[in-house]
Amino acid sequence: MSKRKQYSPEFKREAVELARRSGTSCRQIAQEIGVAPSLLNRWVREARAAEKPFPGTGNPRDEELARLKRELARVTKERDFLKRRGSVLCQGIIERYSVIQRCRNEYPVRLMCRCLKVSASGYYDWQDREPSPRAQDNARLIKRIREIHEDSRGAIGAPRMHEDLLFEGETASLNRVARLMAAEQIQGWPRRKRRGFGRVTSGRPTGVENLLERDFNALEPERKWVTDITEIATLEGKLFLCVVLDLYSKLVIGWSMHHRQDRQMVIRAVEMAIWQRQGNWSVILHSDRGSQFTSVDYQRFLSRNTLVCSMSAVGHCGDNAACEGFFGQLKRERVAHQSYRTLDEARADLFDYIERFHNPRMRRRVAQQDLKFSAL
Repeated sequence: MSKRKQYSPEFKREAVELARRSGTSCRQIAQEIGVAPSLLNRWVREARAAEKPFPGTGNPRDEELARLKRELARVTKERDFLKRRGSVLCQGIIERYSVIQRCRNEYPVRLMCRCLKVSASGYYDWQDREPSPRAQDNARLIKRIREIHEDSRGAIGAPRMHEDLLFEGETASLNRVARLMAAEQIQGWPRRKRRGFGRVTSGRPTGVENLLERDFNALEPERKWVTDITEIATLEGKLFLCVVLDLYSKLVIGWSMHHRQDRQMVIRAVEMAIWQRQGNWSVILHSDRGSQFTSVDYQRFLSRNTLVCSMSAVGHCGDNAACEGFFGQLKRERVAHQSYRTLDEARADLFDYIERFHNPRMRRRVAQQDLKFSAL
């Protein structure tokens, strides 16, 4: 019995290459190199099926080392990807698909799908899918939200953004507006917390009490007013602003600005509010115990115009929280982000905020409330 011939991997590779390069048949090549035609045909099929034909007998240790290197390369890629984009695991499926779409030129798609726990088929289906009507409506809302946010100089947050959208006829809920703004990283100016320090104030005039008792709700206009003074810093010095708020509409119905906080500035602000008053009934006007409000001239002016004076208790700024809240909102949304060079520049900006930003918004809010009551 003849011994079976054995051929080295190198001989097999060269035979296959010869069969591929030459234009003759495998049978003729097999006869020329002295092998069976069926054997050469089998070598060609194996070469086509395998990336590395005829590996031969390798060292098991080398094969294990190669496998470990491949595993290390895969784990390294997964680690790098998760280090950069792993936070998206806390978000929805669409956000994960978007990350895969952005990073597909850097990492294999199936690796990213495996790391983000989504299916590759689902990703490819999402890639070819048209945006849903909900997604298109969200894109339209986001565009309008950005426009309103820029018009307000970045001041308003989700609640008042929702209010403006409702006024324009949108039906989006507050939660939806807040979610879209959070996804696009759009937010209003946050409220700064400050620690207050007490100061010595003058006493109340005789017969003056706290008539509001921190009840800042009014069922009708021209029933409860509040007033106070705040200061605005400029490079020329301080500018003082006194306002009068109607607690029914939250409108600034009277205001005055001056470089000195005296009783005449307060009287001018109250006088502006009186000019806009429609009725002749008495109105409660609440303030703190500043010297301007406890002055004799101020008290006489209130008595002549059927205004009932009300004052806060000592050291209780919460007794005039409605006016303090307006000043905090004014500084948070406008003053804190400006640097006024002159007093006139500060006056113009405060006038713009009161008459072109705050009051129109409050009028729209009152109009919406009237529509709700008329629909009942």
